[in-house]
Amino acid sequence: MATVAQASTYPGAPSKVLKVSLWIAQVLLAVLFGMAGTMKVFMPVPDLIANGINYAADLPLWLLRFIGIAELSGAIGVILPALTRIKPQLTWMAAAGLATIQVLAMCFHASRGEFLHVLPMNLMLLIPALFVLWGRARKVPILPK
Repeated sequence: MATVAQASTYPGAPSKVLKVSLWIAQVLLAVLFGMAGTMKVFMPVPDLIANGINYAADLPLWLLRFIGIAELSGAIGVILPALTRIKPQLTWMAAAGLATIQVLAMCFHASRGEFLHVLPMNLMLLIPALFVLWGRARKVPILPK
């Protein structure tokens, strides 16, 4: 029977680079969505607009706060279950939620004609969310305790 060290060196084993890359993507997503979510949940609308979230006044306040709560939940969910290894499958589910937020954001911003200003950022957040979704669901799942 192979030991853990031997099992990680067989030809089909995920590389250390992939494992580290997934953790980097998870931390990046947690930080960026955590900051954005915190702002949308706790800051007044005029302050959000002053910080570049120009659409804040165009959304109902409940929707803006809901988006912020969803972003905060995703930020926590993409790190905490993997870190604690308690229900680690929630990690890829959180990444799926963050990817969904970005797809919806892309549709929203496209409908407003904000192609050059906002859509590239949405795409840059969608890619690591999809990477974590794929990596933690299929390639390098984290085993529970």
